[in-house]
Parts: sequence; structure tokens; C-alpha cells
Amino acid sequence: MNANTIIKFNNSNRQFYSEVKKRVDNYFKENNISKTGNFNMYAKTAFMLLAYFVPYVLLSAGVFESKLGWFFMSVLMGLSMAGIGLCVMHDANHGSYSKNKTLNSILSFTINMLGGHSINWRIQHNVIHHTFTNVHNHDEDITPPGFMRFEPHAKRKWVHKLQFIYAWFFYGMMTLMWSTTKDFKQLNRYNKQGLLKGMNTTYKKELTIIIVTKVLYFAYMFLPFLLVKEMTFLNWVVGYLTIHYIAGFVLAAIFQPAHVVEETEFPVPSETGNLENDWAVHQMKTTMNFATRDMVFSWLVGGLNYQVEHHLFPTICHVHYPKISEIVKKTAEEFNLPYLSKQTFVGALWSHQLMLWKLGRA
Repeated sequence: MNANTIIKFNNSNRQFYSEVKKRVDNYFKENNISKTGNFNMYAKTAFMLLAYFVPYVLLSAGVFESKLGWFFMSVLMGLSMAGIGLCVMHDANHGSYSKNKTLNSILSFTINMLGGHSINWRIQHNVIHHTFTNVHNHDEDITPPGFMRFEPHAKRKWVHKLQFIYAWFFYGMMTLMWSTTKDFKQLNRYNKQGLLKGMNTTYKKELTIIIVTKVLYFAYMFLPFLLVKEMTFLNWVVGYLTIHYIAGFVLAAIFQPAHVVEETEFPVPSETGNLENDWAVHQMKTTMNFATRDMVFSWLVGGLNYQVEHHLFPTICHVHYPKISEIVKKTAEEFNLPYLSKQTFVGALWSHQLMLWKLGRA
């Protein structure tokens, strides 16, 4: 089976999804609650944006004269950059932030503000990953560069034996690649695959947006170097790399334990592209929650420790996941389906580490 094979889910029995969707819909209806964001979401948005721009303003204003102060501000910007991605951009690009489509569209561009591109992210994440989760040659999230192996059906190389060590280093480069070369490569690929048409856009339009927003991004990121006389170009480079390395590492540490772990499955379609289960059951078997009892952690990572709920209901704002998780878990038990969850974040990371080790050897 190759990447051009059309994948088909087995929709002959969709009772689980029909039932869990009905129960979740009833929860919102009975409690007269909107499925989109609430005051908690708006407060979190303000917090994350301030946490990013306050250190930036302090840097640009020359408040700190020492390299240590510059480094500390860069660390804060890196952490809050990840926070914006997890807590604001993610929901906005799923259309779950607000009922107002214009507001969703505006906030979806926070990824462009941070060096990435909204349409590319939506295609890779919403269209591809959420549909073909953990499917070989189709889910781009488990198709890394050749020196890493994230699933058992990919070709194994001798270097993969060491990936349990070096993978963590490369995770930090994720957003750095977004801000430089990845968006251009992705846009070319998605255009050739006809995926841009499905998003009602064109290659020319998106390429223009990428170029303009990246110019604006590097312009404001370069401003501290121009305004702070004591800052050398090398100091600026160190700060820029620090911001992106921390953001990339945090994002990878949150997303990887959701799918590339010992507990999840990596279903293999038949030669004709048929999968064993329907889409919802497929999500239950390929996705894992973690640290769901830690409300502070859940708040900081945009509810993405509730990955099972997110994959079943990506258009529901993450602030509702703790409540609907009870419904999903109970329904899964009734249908004798797995509800994968690790009690702690450390436990989930360890499961990912063990998976990296095993994939390097078998």
C-alpha cells in the first residue's frame, strides 16, 4: 500500500459514535452550554498573549542590559509561544474557539504571528492527522525525517537504535523549521496533491500570505536587535533559537505521547485501503489521554491531555473536555472499547520513550 491508496473506514457499524455523539450533544443542550469558548477561554487567551508580548516589549525597550535578562525573556517567550499554539491557535484553527467565524479566522493567524502558516497547519492537522491517525504513509505526524521512526510499519535503519536519545534534541527544532523552510515545502506538496482546492484557496494566494507574514514576523522579531545597542547579532541569534527551541520541545512533548506510545495501535489497511474499524473506533484505538486529573496542567496545555475527546469532537472547545470525558469513558466501557489514559504526564512521556526504543529495534 502506498501514499496514493484511498483509505476507507468500515462504516457498517457506527453505533458507538452515534451514541457518544448523542450523549455529548444532550449534555450541552440540557445544561444550555455553548460548545465553543467561554470566559475561561478568553481569560486564557489574554494570559498567553500577554505572557508572550510583555517579555518581547521589555526586551525591545532595553529594560534588561544583561545577557541573563535577555535569555530569561527568551525562555518566557518560548513557553508562552507554545501556550498560544496549544490554547488559542489550536482551537481557532479547528473552528471551536468561537461561534463567530471571523474571530476564529483572526485567531487562527496567531500561528502566522509566530512564524508558521495557518492553512498548512489545518491541512496537516485537521484534514490529514485527524482523519488518518497513526495510518502508515497517510498520517504526516508519524512520518518524520528518515533518521526517526515513529511507527512499526516504516522502514527501520540502524540509526534508529539511537533515536530514543537524539529524538528529544530534534523535537526542539520543530517550530524553527516552521519559521524557515517547512511552510514552503508543505505548500508545494499540498498544491500538487490538490489539497489546497479542498480548502477553497489557491497556491498563489497562500504563497503570498506566507511571504508577507514571514517578512512581518522576522521584522518584529529582529526589532530588539535594532533597538538595544548592547545586543550583538550573535546575542539575537541565541535568543531567537532559544524561543523556538523551547516552544518546539514543549509542543512535541505534548503531542507525541498522545499517539506514539506503547498503548496505541497502528492499524494496517488492506491492499485495497480498507481499515478494520469505523473512524470513531479507530480514534479510540490510536489515541491516548494523560494527566487528566491535573487541572493546572490541563489549563496550561489547552486541554490537549484529553486527546481522546479532542479526536472525537475536534469542533468542541477544549475547555469542555473534562466534563465530556466522563461521557466518553462511560460509553466506551459500554461498547467494550479501550479508553487509553496515563495517570501522569511523566508516565505518558516514558511510554513514548519506550516506544522510541522499541521502534529502533523491531
